[in-house]
Amino acid sequence: MLTTMNMTVYPTPPFDFELSAMIFSGGDTQIRRYENGEFWQVIRAGSKLILMKIASAGTVEDPKLSVRLECRQKISDKDRERAGKTVRTLFNLDFDVKPFYEHVKDDSVMAYLIRKLRGLKNPTTPTVFEALIDSIVEQQISLSIANTMEDRLIKSFGEVLALGKEAHYAFPTPRGLASASIQRLRSCRLSQRKAEYIRDVSKMVDNGELSLEKIKGYEDANDIIRELDGIRGIGIWTAEMTMVRGMQRAEAFPADDVGLRRVISHYYCGGRGISSEEARKIAEKWGKWKGLASFYLIIATAMDIHISPKQHGNR
Repeated sequence: MLTTMNMTVYPTPPFDFELSAMIFSGGDTQIRRYENGEFWQVIRAGSKLILMKIASAGTVEDPKLSVRLECRQKISDKDRERAGKTVRTLFNLDFDVKPFYEHVKDDSVMAYLIRKLRGLKNPTTPTVFEALIDSIVEQQISLSIANTMEDRLIKSFGEVLALGKEAHYAFPTPRGLASASIQRLRSCRLSQRKAEYIRDVSKMVDNGELSLEKIKGYEDANDIIRELDGIRGIGIWTAEMTMVRGMQRAEAFPADDVGLRRVISHYYCGGRGISSEEARKIAEKWGKWKGLASFYLIIATAMDIHISPKQHGNR
């Protein structure tokens, strides 16, 4: 039996839902997708799987999201509350971008991009665990190949929510991946090492040896990196990417990421190759919003937003 519930969520303005959801435009329709103004994804509310469908019902300056929940079980008020929190986490709705805009107003490149991308917020995974697993998968390979592997991982080990003729998959739980064989993990095209890393870190989370939510609460970002870096298979890059995607840490800046250095160079260095040190130096002007500024550059590149020679940064 299909149970539905509708709710309205109010983001901290400004917020542009279309801009913030567009990175999911090419997603697998059975996992998560943004299409024709609607985003959908299966989430967990306690032990229940709920399909969440989100659409904008407001404006950038007066944002409002219309959320529809669909489940095969009764949706309680507690489920509704959990779903609301997940929506706020997923699209970083409580984050106020205005202080960031004020801080970078004298950066001609960033100020221009903000005018074009006003209200953009960087999405966050519902759990830190999901961000960590994705970051391990993406180590030293192209994003397109990594996305294929991630989709295989979800469909191989994630729980299924069947709604009519449609099947939707939730991200695997730590226990689901902890109990997986290396052979089954490798069937998702993972290398031997990555399969081992994923299984081992999943075991650590499942048995309570590693509390990612506790680490997320550390005040000092360096403490987060230090603790994650001490785990086999998780280096500094993986730790920083996990912070960006799963911890809502706007200051996280994975300078060793080749793709990130490329987009920074495109807007600030005329497209020439730059080192991690050069990228960090440029990012200093973005203060504690380095990670968010990087996301703006990535989206601007994806949208092919051009700037005039006068607006270019350090050529």
